[in-house]
Parts: sequence; structure tokens; C-alpha cells
Amino acid sequence: MKTDTDDILLTRCKTLIEEKLGWGNSTQWSNRDFEELSQQIFDVTSVTLSPTTLKRIWGKVKYESAPTATTLNTLAQYTGFENWRDFRQHQAAEMPQQASAVTAAQIPANKPEVRKRPYLFSFILPILLATGIVGWLLLAKKDVNTSAQLNPADYQFSSKKVVASGVPNSVIFDYDASKAPEDSVYIQQSWDSSKRTRVARNQHQHTSIYYYPGFFQAKLVVGHQVIKEHQLFIKTNGWLPLINQEPVPVYFKQQEAIQDGKLGLTVEKIEARHINLQPTAPSVQYMNLKDFGDISTDSFIYETTIQNTYKEGAAVCQYSEIGLLTEGSAILIRLSAKGCISENTLFYIDKEIPGKTNDLSGFGVDFNHFVAVRCEAVNNHVKIFVDNKLAFDFPHKGAGSKIIGLTYQFQGAGLVDAVKLSRGNGQVIYEDTFGR
Repeated sequence: MKTDTDDILLTRCKTLIEEKLGWGNSTQWSNRDFEELSQQIFDVTSVTLSPTTLKRIWGKVKYESAPTATTLNTLAQYTGFENWRDFRQHQAAEMPQQASAVTAAQIPANKPEVRKRPYLFSFILPILLATGIVGWLLLAKKDVNTSAQLNPADYQFSSKKVVASGVPNSVIFDYDASKAPEDSVYIQQSWDSSKRTRVARNQHQHTSIYYYPGFFQAKLVVGHQVIKEHQLFIKTNGWLPLINQEPVPVYFKQQEAIQDGKLGLTVEKIEARHINLQPTAPSVQYMNLKDFGDISTDSFIYETTIQNTYKEGAAVCQYSEIGLLTEGSAILIRLSAKGCISENTLFYIDKEIPGKTNDLSGFGVDFNHFVAVRCEAVNNHVKIFVDNKLAFDFPHKGAGSKIIGLTYQFQGAGLVDAVKLSRGNGQVIYEDTFGR
């Protein structure tokens, strides 16, 4: 049973960082703000977290896997702790009755100062006593005392998708939390605690809508404990082209993006949906999530050919990302124009390799023509080739993770010419040449 889960701690850590920066509401932060934060984190920790990674942490970029241990340790170090474990232990020792139990959802909306700064709880205790808010403290204390005795066997949690595949997709959660000591019961879509909804403990169903496909770990939370969780896989119907935006992406039909033997949306089709490419180019994504059979990251070969077709204005770097989604993580390979490699990042399951502190010049390319990329993992070693030249290689040990999705993401617009996924022995599992 988890007692003070990492997703709750991550929310606190982000709040600490926002307070330290004093830049105002993070929902209004710009790309430049995340670049500045990346530099500040590097100055303090000597570890680079790319702006893209930080955007994922703050929910600006859609990515459902939990942060890596390296990312969590670095964020904790930036806030003044030795590592994530030190941060966790400090929180448990410093706030046994405060932030671990009094979450934002438990504080009435007419007390925004408490909602925004739960970690300052001890400093505002006199104010709380003077204004009669001590009743909330007693409730929180009771929740802490009783939640330690919660038995997962007393709770039920399951789900069923309304449609077998495709998005949007509503999911009906069936739950039994009638034995919860307090009416502080939540259903959370994934690791991201911002996707948490409070539900009544005496009811038994809650419906939630998923706008993006992916592999999720849905959770039943009572108080501050994750009592039950299960995997939830939202598949696509073939290739799904979309443009990332919150809360609902802009969807396109597969046939709108496949023409002349290539997968890709033209600038004209994007602009026809009244989406501006300037001053900031949109993030255009193609996703194919399904059961590819018995293939995992411990032995595979992934080959593809892509071209970024837009480089106007602020999109001059032509950032393009090739991805393999797995059950619980991902492999992400970022390409760019040659002059922009400093901002590139290679992400592999639990390992982040930023361009700020590694030579990723091999991922700088000329997108005036199609670029071939090959990623292979054989015998605990990973090699990535770009246009038949070795761009990066490194050892990687650990249990393999099942591959469940292929993704592409372009800054502005881009094309995919071919894709092939094989086992390490060369046996082809999936291949698509888009009608050629």
C-alpha cells in the first residue's frame, strides 16, 4: 500500500518550485520560462532537465508515463534536498498532519491561501485557530490516524471502456469505497494527480473521459493513500493524427493524413482547421497504439523514415520526435536542425540523455530530404543510427517492457515515409508503407 504517494509529493515539489521562482501561475508560463527553469536547475544541480521534460512534468506536453528517478531526484535537489528520498522523508517528518492529509480537494474553495500553500501549513496555524479552521485540522488528523489501518481488501475498483478502441473514450469506473473512514475518495486517471476527481464513497460508479490514447494506471485513492490501481489501455483505430491542445486535441481522420504513400498533414490541412502556425507552431502528432504481440524493449529493431516539412519563423529548429510507447514508459528520439541539437533529448525507458551534457550532434539533420532512423536493442546494448551512421549507443540492462505504441510528433508539420518494427532476431512484427 502506498502511503504518501509520489504523485502527491510531485505536486508539492512543483508548488515549492513555483514559490521559489515567483513567476506567477504556472498555467501562464511560456516556452521561454521552461527554458529558463531548465537553466536554473542545471546551475543548481549540474543536471539538465530539458524544457520538454519540464513541460511534461507541468502537464504542458501530453505524456502519461511517470517521471524517472533521475528527474525526481533533480527536482528535489533544486528545492534544497539531497534527493527524492530525502524530500519524501522530510515531508513525512515535517508535516505528519498537514500536507500529506490536507490536499487541495479537501480545503474549501473560499480559502485559496491554504489551497495554494499546503507546505506552509505550520506557519499559518495561528491564523487557522483564530478563524475556526481548526475543525479541518481535526478532520485531517482523523484521516491520518485511520488511513494507516485501511485494508485494500475492503475496497473494489474496476473499469470498462465504452468503446473498444479510439478516442475520445469514456471509461466507467466501478468502485466500492463504502468502508472509507471519511468522504475523501478520489478516482485518478493516471499517475498525474491533476487528473483526480472526488467521488462519493457511498456511490459505486464514476465515468471519466480520456481524450488521448495511452497506457494508464488508474487509481482509487482514499484520503492520501492509493488503495487500488489497475492498468487501462486506450487504443487507437489504426493511425490517429491529432494536434495537441488542452483540454481536447484537434482530431483528424486517418485518410486525411495518408496520401502518396506517406503519413502526414499538410500545412493547408492544418490551417483549414483555423490553427495558426505562427508565432508558435503547433505540435502535430501521429499515434498507432495496439497490441503488437510478443515484442519488448529487451530485444527489438525499429526502423523509420521521416521528414519535417515546416521551418518558418519560430519553428526553424524543426523539432521532431520518434517514439515507442511501452507498458509504463517510452522511448523517445528527438531530431532537429543541426544548429539546435543542444535542446535535443534522448529518453529511453528510465534513462534521460540531454543534449546539454551529452554529444547528440548525430541527431542534428538536414530535413530537406527524408531522414532514416534505426533503433535497436540487442544483448543489453542500445544503438541508434541516423542516415546509417551511429548517432548514439549505450548499455541498458533491466527487464523488458512490452511495446504497445508507435508515435511521431512534429513541430509544425512532417511526413512519415515508412515504419518497421521487428524482434531482435529480425522477425518483422509490424510494417507500414502507407499504401505504396
